[in-house]
Amino acid sequence: FIADTFLEDVVCYNEVRGMFGFTGTYKGKRISVQGTGMGIPSMSIYASELINEYGVKNLIRIGTCGGYHEDVKVRDVVMAMSACTDSNLNLTRFQGRTYAPTANFELLKKAYDTAVEKGIEPKVGTVYSSDIFYGDDNEDWKKWAAFGCLGVEMEAAGLYTVAAKHHVKALAIMTVSDHFITGEVTSAEERQTTFKNMMEIALDAIVSL
Repeated sequence: FIADTFLEDVVCYNEVRGMFGFTGTYKGKRISVQGTGMGIPSMSIYASELINEYGVKNLIRIGTCGGYHEDVKVRDVVMAMSACTDSNLNLTRFQGRTYAPTANFELLKKAYDTAVEKGIEPKVGTVYSSDIFYGDDNEDWKKWAAFGCLGVEMEAAGLYTVAAKHHVKALAIMTVSDHFITGEVTSAEERQTTFKNMMEIALDAIVSL
């Protein structure tokens, strides 16, 4: 959708594992869009390959998250300054010690300023990157919300860790697609085709670097 809607002179550069990648131009600059699958392991694979095989220096994840707070509304844009996680990936990597996956400040500031210029006030803060989509504990989210997590998604912690390892820049921008307090949800079609604010913020931020 992003390649078809926003990019010109598009070519498909990748079909590995059924995850398509496209390169085109946006406002005169070359931009690539790559599917990364769901979850931290999948994101970590594709982020690593983009960096090591294609020399990518700036990565912005766009996607959806579930809202945890009343002041974070459905369809709001959330920018993840940092990411908590229940994944064991970093516990394994750092031999039982914890690591704080964090966004690149330059990318975060560019994206925030871009959003404000468009009349959008994004929510910036910590998100919770979970390995579990269909969970058994329906109250667990309240703990993360109490400690300031704006919402839940599944990839940011992995992206930020891989980016830090390779000394490149990364940011996760999400649109709130459903809400844990209000119960409001958006349709799958709406998530794909109408969350354009987030897409334009990411594209305009990356070309302004």
